[in-house]
Amino acid sequence: MHPTILADLAAKRDSAAVVRRIYPVQHPSNPAPGLPQACLEARLSLAFAEDGGTTRLVGRDHFGPLLVQKPFYPDGRDLCQAVIIHPPAGVVGGDKLDIAVKVGAAAKAQITTPGAAKWYKANGHVSRQNIKLEVGAGGVLEWVPQETIFFDDVNVVLDHQVMLEKNASYIGCEILCFGRTASGESFTKGQIKQHIGIRHDGKLIWFEQLRLSGGSAAMKSPLVLAGNTVCSTLIAVGKAVSPTILDTVRKEAGAIANGAGHLGISQLKPVVVARYQGNSSETARRIMLHIWGLLRPQMLGREAMVPRMWNT
Repeated sequence: MHPTILADLAAKRDSAAVVRRIYPVQHPSNPAPGLPQACLEARLSLAFAEDGGTTRLVGRDHFGPLLVQKPFYPDGRDLCQAVIIHPPAGVVGGDKLDIAVKVGAAAKAQITTPGAAKWYKANGHVSRQNIKLEVGAGGVLEWVPQETIFFDDVNVVLDHQVMLEKNASYIGCEILCFGRTASGESFTKGQIKQHIGIRHDGKLIWFEQLRLSGGSAAMKSPLVLAGNTVCSTLIAVGKAVSPTILDTVRKEAGAIANGAGHLGISQLKPVVVARYQGNSSETARRIMLHIWGLLRPQMLGREAMVPRMWNT
């Protein structure tokens, strides 16, 4: 977003703290000498509702540079797509992002992002992201942001909570990249903490947590990263998938991996989990999108469709 737009947003609000860092700024990992490191706090709340066969974005409230500009309907009027935009294009040590999404009964929504999320060097502060997703009875939510890149020496806490009511469906995908390997950087310092919880009809059906220190033995352990720099996960909750379809998913996704990295796909009713570890974010993306495309018709009753943002 152009800096003058952010300045106008700040001027229209009572508090000057609404936008505390106007973009562009000097590279976040190299603040100007003598200047204090500004910490940014941003919040976004979205609400979707079904209205006569159309899913509408009925609630949109933001604080700071975290927003959705307009809803899209690339897959029919019954599914509303929202693209979350973070104008600073990166998260600095001390920043905090809060995202809350409510999908009403029978509504269908898809959330994505226009590019990779970047978590910069901690600079002595902890960065946080809290995501809370709620889906009403019979509703559908696809949470499919693009890659997340952790720079060396980050200190990040991520919390991702999903609450699904009866007959609600959810597909969530994430691709985590540890270090900027394309720039020759490794994840040798810092810490990442992540918590993921999914409740379906009031019952906890999925919980996992990660605590990873840069350069630690866990990065080479076969129980964690096994020496890989990319970890991607797709979690789908909804209709059960037949063993025949799962075998097809394993076979075709395995062909894309072509022996590089590690791929596993399991079904723990009503959850299907696919995880790939390797050293190429592009390969991880292709695998996750292919798996998503195969599961989507089975679990959501919708044809495979890659978000246009992923192709730009």
